[in-house]
Amino acid sequence: MHIPKYLTLFLFSPLFVTSLTAAEDSNELLSLAKDQQSLAITIYNNDLALVKDTRAIKLSKGIQTIALRDVSAQIRPETALFKSINAVGSISVLEQNFDFDLLTPEKLLEKYVGKTVNLLKSNPATGVETNEVATVLSANNGVVLKIGNRIETGPFNGSLNGKIVFDTIPANLRDRPTLTTVINNKVAQLQTVELSYLTGGLGWKADYVAELNAKEDSIDLSGWVTLSNTSGATYQHAKLQLVAGDVNRVHPQGRPMVKTMRSDMAMAEAAMPMQEESLLEYHLYTLDRATTIADNQTKQVALLSAQHIPARKELVLKGADYYYQGQYGEIGTKMKVGVFVEFDNTERAQLGLPLPKGILRVYKKDNAGNAQFVGEDTIDHTPKNETVRLKLGDAFDVTADKKQTQFKVLPKPTKGINAFESAYEITLKNAKKEKVVVSVQEPISGDWKILSESAPHRKANSQLAIWQIEVPAEGSTTLSYRAQVKY
Repeated sequence: MHIPKYLTLFLFSPLFVTSLTAAEDSNELLSLAKDQQSLAITIYNNDLALVKDTRAIKLSKGIQTIALRDVSAQIRPETALFKSINAVGSISVLEQNFDFDLLTPEKLLEKYVGKTVNLLKSNPATGVETNEVATVLSANNGVVLKIGNRIETGPFNGSLNGKIVFDTIPANLRDRPTLTTVINNKVAQLQTVELSYLTGGLGWKADYVAELNAKEDSIDLSGWVTLSNTSGATYQHAKLQLVAGDVNRVHPQGRPMVKTMRSDMAMAEAAMPMQEESLLEYHLYTLDRATTIADNQTKQVALLSAQHIPARKELVLKGADYYYQGQYGEIGTKMKVGVFVEFDNTERAQLGLPLPKGILRVYKKDNAGNAQFVGEDTIDHTPKNETVRLKLGDAFDVTADKKQTQFKVLPKPTKGINAFESAYEITLKNAKKEKVVVSVQEPISGDWKILSESAPHRKANSQLAIWQIEVPAEGSTTLSYRAQVKY
């Protein structure tokens, strides 16, 4: 909603601040971020975080209300746990309220619909200020006021020198997200208390950068954690832990959420790799120092670093199973050959760490020594001793022409079974100045066998035949084979 200039000028005046202070409940014990002694955050993959906020608060004996300000605006209040650390068992929580209706000019006007305000106008020519009592009729997409027997909307009388003056701040409006807790305390003293809760608005993802060497047989790998905070709170000097894995969650329905905006601001922190440990069936990564995650901020911290990891490049021509059941003739010309790189996540290969899912980007230096981007792919959560396989793109200088040279329907061997025999030629062309090896992978469904072939195949599984075909520099090689299939 557009807020007129007269309202904006008033809202940022000292009078507004004074009114806010006066509006706070004098019976509340207000706890601010300055009371924090420590802060720990555990962030999960799917917009979920566990916050442990430890504060020093001087509590009196008996029933009292504590307003814990500077909590997350996306807190799940039903998960909040408030307890004493140095006086265990002394606090009983009777009631909790989360005030997520934050004080803004729009909200203030909405709360005053049906109520009266003072409208101050200043004559631009004489400077004389007048005061009228007005009733707020609407604050929806603008301000509608009833002044005496007339209805007005701002700006008033073409003047931008007006102010709307509110006599107080409604009790249910807060300047910051606040969790209000009613407790019964047995011990009157300065206590160290801990507030823990789950919240949305905090997330993380892994990003990897790999540099392929000149021979294309090893990579240097760096891993980064990208943190995003749109929770509505800043976490100062927090101990940071990350959980990698698919944690089951029950998503609450119908709870109002505070709208937040993402910021483009980003900062990177180079550090030693994060410490990793197993947690149930997940993996926990711990940053070895405290860090600050500001609201509406994206931040990067180092996750891992490894050099000289043996890698394998593979050129792959992937077929399809549909043309083994019919007559097709020409199947394709200048077909794309995929470029893949894979490496083993093992200690022997200089790695051997659980890799959280994320995007892995690959670079390679050109002849001038400048690193150039050569492709990216996503990886899933990858435990140690598994293989990481990336598709970087399609080859420019290696192509294929494929055609079906023969096809015939065979007599049915048994009732309900169809049989076919077909022959194929795949011509692989290489425009590079060095020889290449192309992995020709043909998915063949049903009961199949290769009757004849110009190069030996390997049966990778029940539905996949693979040929490794060497193609000379600036030359071509033709693979021919005949297959019989039964369905």
